[in-house]
Amino acid sequence: VPWRSKAVSSNLAVLQSEAGCNKESMADKLKDTGAISFLEAAVKISHTSPDIPAEVQMSMKDHIMRRTRIQRQTTEPASSTRHISFKRHLPRQMHVSSMDYGMDAPAVAEQPTSIGRIKPELYKQKSVDSEDPKKEAAKTCGKINFTLKYDYETEMLSVRILRAFDLPAKDFCGSSDPYVKIYLLPDRKRKFQTRVHRKTLNPTFDESFHFPVPHEELGSRKLHLSVFDFDRFSRHDMIGEVILENLFEASDLSRETSIWQDIQYATTESVDLGEIMFSLCYLPTAGRLTLTVIKCRNLKAMDITGYSDPYVKVSLLCDGRRLKKKKTTIKKNTLNPTYNEAIIFDIPPENMDQVSLLISVMDYDRVGHNEIIGVCRVGVNAEGLGRDHWNEMLAYPRKPIAHWHPLVEVKKSFKEVCGVLLPR
Repeated sequence: VPWRSKAVSSNLAVLQSEAGCNKESMADKLKDTGAISFLEAAVKISHTSPDIPAEVQMSMKDHIMRRTRIQRQTTEPASSTRHISFKRHLPRQMHVSSMDYGMDAPAVAEQPTSIGRIKPELYKQKSVDSEDPKKEAAKTCGKINFTLKYDYETEMLSVRILRAFDLPAKDFCGSSDPYVKIYLLPDRKRKFQTRVHRKTLNPTFDESFHFPVPHEELGSRKLHLSVFDFDRFSRHDMIGEVILENLFEASDLSRETSIWQDIQYATTESVDLGEIMFSLCYLPTAGRLTLTVIKCRNLKAMDITGYSDPYVKVSLLCDGRRLKKKKTTIKKNTLNPTYNEAIIFDIPPENMDQVSLLISVMDYDRVGHNEIIGVCRVGVNAEGLGRDHWNEMLAYPRKPIAHWHPLVEVKKSFKEVCGVLLPR
């Protein structure tokens, strides 16, 4: 029995020494780690050493939770109340939520991979008959030769159609019956037409036409030539067109100058709908975008009287949805209205790359539906001048940037680009 008591006492001594080592090692870990590891170590010690009071454990836990709550309250960003309505209209995947600053480590999002996925675009076959519409719009249909001369005393512009060369065949016999229509835009009421030349692809017209126009208006006028193929029993087919925008740069109008131009492919005559001038200004600190509608000029006449009742509607688009729309006052019986009206949208700076503006010039009608005269679009994803105007506004904040924009027709392709159906 004495040797058993000695063995028990020696085992107790070993256990106490191991418990002491455990306490020392756990104390070292508490010094090195932060608030999270400190709480975990205290829980581990409570399991191995029941001599730590429960009150101490609860006080430690309350202290750590209080520190976490204070940190979250002081670091969580606050959002502007003016932009709440804008964010409410955003699609769900674009909402900006507050980051969680809790003590738990954020879960790493699983990166999607393309392995094993079918890509439908790899299996699309291009039709042999279908052509790229951009290439089709850019191809030429022969050339046309004409002269220009301006008489400063009588204020008369003389246009002489000389010849056309290498026109496409429109008839089954491999030939065409071409003639030319002449306009001096934006006026379409006064038009001239050459004689029809039978069965030829290289006609010689040699006909002169005269347009009375003041000298100060020459800079804003455009010469429009439309080449047609005459058909006795059906509608005449359009071969192509030529639009000469700057008459002073094209020739010396004081003397007769010969000009050769490529005939651009077209199926219908281009209609000059007019232009609109507006300015854009963005304040990044306030998150405010201001579009000032200044004026329009040479709008298309929509009424029987030869005038229109125009107003401007501005729609804020985001990810294929119309978020807001605002409009100006109506100007009665005019094709050159002046507005000078400001339209304001509240847009956060982080969403400026996701929005665009659709500007629609409308004709007010008291009885029926209001008609669209023409539209234009500005934004990061717009084309040409619309994209350049938007980028210039972002490059020069707090400064109004004004430009003239040509109006275009509302076509199916334009609606698909805008991602929204225009309201009536």
